Amino acid sequence: MKHIGKLIVPVAFAVILSLIIGIPAGAGDRPLTVVSWGGSYARACVKGYHERFTAETGIAINLEDYNGGLAQIRAQVDVGNVFWDVVDLEIADLVVGCDEGLLVPVDVESFPGGADGTPAAEDFLPGTMTDCGPTSLFGSTIFAYNRKRFRGDEPQTIADFFDLEAFPGRRGMRRSPQVNLEFALMADGVPIDSVYAALDTPAGVDRAFRKLNTIREYIVWWEAGAQPPQMLADGEVAMTTAYNGRIFNAQVLENQPFVVVWDGQVYYTAGLGIVAGTRNLEAARRFVRFATSVESLAGVGRYIAYSPTRRSAMALIATHAETGMDMNPHMPTSPENVKRALRSDWAWWSDHLDEMNERFSAWLAR
Repeated sequence: MKHIGKLIVPVAFAVILSLIIGIPAGAGDRPLTVVSWGGSYARACVKGYHERFTAETGIAINLEDYNGGLAQIRAQVDVGNVFWDVVDLEIADLVVGCDEGLLVPVDVESFPGGADGTPAAEDFLPGTMTDCGPTSLFGSTIFAYNRKRFRGDEPQTIADFFDLEAFPGRRGMRRSPQVNLEFALMADGVPIDSVYAALDTPAGVDRAFRKLNTIREYIVWWEAGAQPPQMLADGEVAMTTAYNGRIFNAQVLENQPFVVVWDGQVYYTAGLGIVAGTRNLEAARRFVRFATSVESLAGVGRYIAYSPTRRSAMALIATHAETGMDMNPHMPTSPENVKRALRSDWAWWSDHLDEMNERFSAWLAR
């Protein structure tokens, strides 16, 4: 799932100032620094539960943006200068960061129960728990197009994304092998339940890159989640891969004539990790428990189309907080949208990410 809010005082300056005047960094009523994906997702979190957390606890939140990964967390922990407290992480990074000791282990038994009193550990859906905390939301990478761009037939399947003859024009894709390889194989006819088995073989990886080659000259690469909706609005691309929530917000809040194609969507889950060495440990724990409550997850789901990972939260969402629109048809895990969906295999990517990044970089450089 992701530019809202910046630090009121730059963290680096605060640390230097604390050293100059002899006060330990983090002493006193230090705000909680939360790092997330920015844009409409960050706004949904602010409206969904950040404001309520501060009102109920008196703990201020400084919100920073990033584009994912563990590099910055690893650097802070390695040098012993941790200035991030809580970070929104994709599940693969949550697991790897936990294994490497970059994140603080979390006891889910201390988390609030479900809407009907069900213990938290039972309320979270299977595959959403890690030793450093549960994930909170399901997001999805889909592809979308601007309806004004097409007269006559419109794209309906992931294969159409790769069909330049039927649907000419440039394609937007994230500059990463993740999801692009899965999209390529599904578009090339690999059954959804066989995608990762295919990627487990050199022939399957070759097949994915061959499919990407068919549109390579027409690809416009993006890196930040805010770029795809802008590319569609500007007519820079005919269609683009994107985070579903970003397209949803452009549709409902900006009245953009964008269409989401759910066929072949790759959905994933993400959650909050507490950075090891944080000077705000108790406040961070309190924040993560609050953020993963049923009310908070439903609060986010009322502002952006990301599905909660708690069973009892979905029923509390119903409609969009600002437009009154029914949210269910826009959720990645709704029955209709999940019919031809692929759940991202974070374990596969954890094992193969470095190898695939190297192969992808070499392919880009040709």
